[in-house]
Amino acid sequence: MSKITIPLGPQHPALKEPENFMLVLEGEQISGATVNLGYNHRGMEKAAEERTYIQNLYLIERVCGICSHSHTTCYITNVEEIAKAETPKRALAIRALFGELERVHSHLLWLGVAAYEMGFETLFMYTWRDREQVLDCLEMLSGNRVHYSINTIGGVRRDISAEQKAEVLKRIAYLEERTKYYVKIGTEESTILARTQNVGKLPYDVAIQRGAVGPTARASGVARDVRKDEPYLIYNELDFKVITHDTCDVFGRLVVRVLELVESYKMIKQILNGLPEGPIAVKVPMRLPAGEAVNHYEAPRGEDIHYLKANGTDKPDRVKVRAPTMANLQSVAYMMEGGWLADAPLVIAAIDPCMSCTDRAAVWDPKKGKTTVYGWEELRKMGIEHYKRRGVDFSRL
Repeated sequence: MSKITIPLGPQHPALKEPENFMLVLEGEQISGATVNLGYNHRGMEKAAEERTYIQNLYLIERVCGICSHSHTTCYITNVEEIAKAETPKRALAIRALFGELERVHSHLLWLGVAAYEMGFETLFMYTWRDREQVLDCLEMLSGNRVHYSINTIGGVRRDISAEQKAEVLKRIAYLEERTKYYVKIGTEESTILARTQNVGKLPYDVAIQRGAVGPTARASGVARDVRKDEPYLIYNELDFKVITHDTCDVFGRLVVRVLELVESYKMIKQILNGLPEGPIAVKVPMRLPAGEAVNHYEAPRGEDIHYLKANGTDKPDRVKVRAPTMANLQSVAYMMEGGWLADAPLVIAAIDPCMSCTDRAAVWDPKKGKTTVYGWEELRKMGIEHYKRRGVDFSRL
């Protein structure tokens, strides 16, 4: 049988963000796959060098819309570590609360997207309707539904009242009941079983070898979770289980996420019922001493890593972000090989990819024989010249 190579993306109805997957087909079966990044580069790490630490808090929050709290918490932990700030216990608890609310929000969103990719649109509508409950909680507590901006250097911006606590607990109780239904649907419904079982296989040893993280790794039996392995915030005081599964396929990734919802509900109730008294923030100098810090955070998609280098000014010398999708993309090519073309969008969606927080760009100069690094002003000038050639002049902005 002859082989044919087809592109999946960067523009494709199943992909909400631009990315390219080159698939080698033998009939309808995929015999080879490669992942090509670089269609969505935003230059945020470079932009962070031009902004103060407090300004970067709002920039880093926009690395990803779904994991906005994850990124700011990981970043701000680095800032506070270099500043040697003693963040109040109540603030750490509120950060953990937002982290678990965000996980619920992310997993319900993913379940809906996965259902949509399977053609199970009723489940998509159910999960996204119920997701409004947790979005309402986030809006009530922070003022925002997506980019919560609850973090500030030295603590959090807002406290939690008794009335807010009662409202969140009421909505979480509703979601607990709804999630029992999703557990039943996810493990018994014939459409889901047919589309997910033995699809996108990633054995335990390959998951380890390729550095898979989060639900992608845990669905292959890898019991790895930063909240347990290297506890941060107040996770060492919370009672929860690390959910794993052993089917090593899309079905396992679905089961892990649905059962993680149950664990998140448990933690949210523990945090609210045991919220420590005290202040919610301390003052931190705007200029940090020279130093470096790196921290890990268990985002909904997996381990998030932030590196920060301070140079004694009010602006960082270097900010580096390793989002979980970057780690999991190494496994996607393996998962697709041997599978069917019709399953490719679902296999990609199963890692819950976020291309905007993943993409990197490098410019190779063949004349110089090396990679060129452009500064912020050079990139701006190149952008202005690009649009001038298209008849739009941004030079006055």
